[in-house]
Amino acid sequence: MSEALPYHFEISSELDAQTMDVWRFITDMDCVNQELRPWLRMTTPERGLSLTDERFVLGERLFRSWLLVLGVLPVDYDDVVIESIDPGREFNERSSMLTQRAWHHDRLLEPTSSGTRITDRLAWSPRLPGAGALYALIVPRLFRWRHRRLRRQFGGRALAGVDG
Repeated sequence: MSEALPYHFEISSELDAQTMDVWRFITDMDCVNQELRPWLRMTTPERGLSLTDERFVLGERLFRSWLLVLGVLPVDYDDVVIESIDPGREFNERSSMLTQRAWHHDRLLEPTSSGTRITDRLAWSPRLPGAGALYALIVPRLFRWRHRRLRRQFGGRALAGVDG
């Protein structure tokens, strides 16, 4: 995380898949929605959109994504900004949301002897009173769910000593 934000969460899992297979999955917005399903869906301007699309400019807003609870009820939006990408290794999102002044999501992939370790580091700063604490309840649950879905997709395990 590049700057100190008041709320933080980190989670890691080891997946039984090659790093580039995991990379292609985690940067495809349709697959991101598979991770989130059924609790949440992120809208995108088109199907099959990848965070690595060459039309996008790093550091600029890629698109506004509405966050839809159960796939239908809009509860927030994310002005998605990818600050940096190291293909096959990590991306760093630095976005703002309706409820969060700053939303930082770093997703790191590391090859292991049996596959790939994936780590999500999240930090946020609320725009509205109470929004930070609400996200402190929701974000860990949502990312634990996402990691369970990733382990179901690729096989693997939650890592001991790391929230998973």
